Amino acid sequence: MGAPTFDFSHLTPEERIQLAKDLWDSLPSQVPMATDAQQLELDRRLARHAADPNRGRPWRDVMDDLERPHR
Repeated sequence: MGAPTFDFSHLTPEERIQLAKDLWDSLPSQVPMATDAQQLELDRRLARHAADPNRGRPWRDVMDDLERPHR
């Protein structure tokens, strides 16, 4: 059985965002949010950050770079 197809084109962007939030909030709290492999990777990254908190860049700097037109 395939997933039903929903047409959200009649919703405003704000309504779509609210729908996504409502769907997220409807998930039971015991739903696993990451696979074992994903959790290992998250733990690895957290340990790397704990070892050197000054490594990396603020997310806003990265976003500014991504949003800047490249030539």
